Amino acid sequence: MGFDFRGKTAVVTGGANGIGLAMARALAAGGAAVWIWDLARERPAEAGAAFGARGVVVDVAERASIDAALAASGAPDVLMVNAGTVTFASLSETTAEDWNRTLAVNLSGAFHTIQAAAGLMKPRRAGAIVITASTNSFDGESDLIAYNATKAGLLGILRTAANELGPYGIRVNAVCPGLIRTRLTRAHFAQSAVIKDYFRHIPLGRGGEPEEVANAAAFLASDLASFITGAALVVDGGQLAAKFGVWNDERAEFVADRWRLK
Repeated sequence: MGFDFRGKTAVVTGGANGIGLAMARALAAGGAAVWIWDLARERPAEAGAAFGARGVVVDVAERASIDAALAASGAPDVLMVNAGTVTFASLSETTAEDWNRTLAVNLSGAFHTIQAAAGLMKPRRAGAIVITASTNSFDGESDLIAYNATKAGLLGILRTAANELGPYGIRVNAVCPGLIRTRLTRAHFAQSAVIKDYFRHIPLGRGGEPEEVANAAAFLASDLASFITGAALVVDGGQLAAKFGVWNDERAEFVADRWRLK
């Protein structure tokens, strides 16, 4: 069953690559008029032109940039709050600059995007917002303190926004991806020994693809999820469900970037 977004306008922040691009493609495939927001270096107009979407240069860390983009697109029926950044550094080595920039994009950017869009959506008494959170919303993976703090904070935004916007018919949900094959994680996937050990703890025995997260997000944004709001859908192959390693060399083998039973 495909998703039906015909007649709807959709905005995807951070939509020029990775999970955001997959989201934009899924929405467009369902018939939505899609607007991709991203930084100039990501060439959002070029990314969107490949499948009939429109691209706009937006920095979600700047409220004026968000407002200008919404003035161009009008009120969205679907909003994918996906823009994000990450810096790898330990607690003691995280600089104030890195901390502030990560919060400005991942957390404040999400707040301002949702606040501005919701103001336009409320009079319609309908709409769907999907936030890209993370499995890091729940755990404390090392060397990612700023990123983890923002992703945990997104769940606070999620639940509060779902509570306040529900009376206006606006649903707010989140997807929480685990390790997904994107530009950011490409180097990890290229190291077989690293991912072999990492994937021991994932019941499905592999990493995810952007399209798998996009499909979950599209579901939450669609009318198929009409009675779902305030939910955080984990898309991690079961990683958070597994306390200890699932896979071992006695009963399985690691082939083509995934564990398989012998």
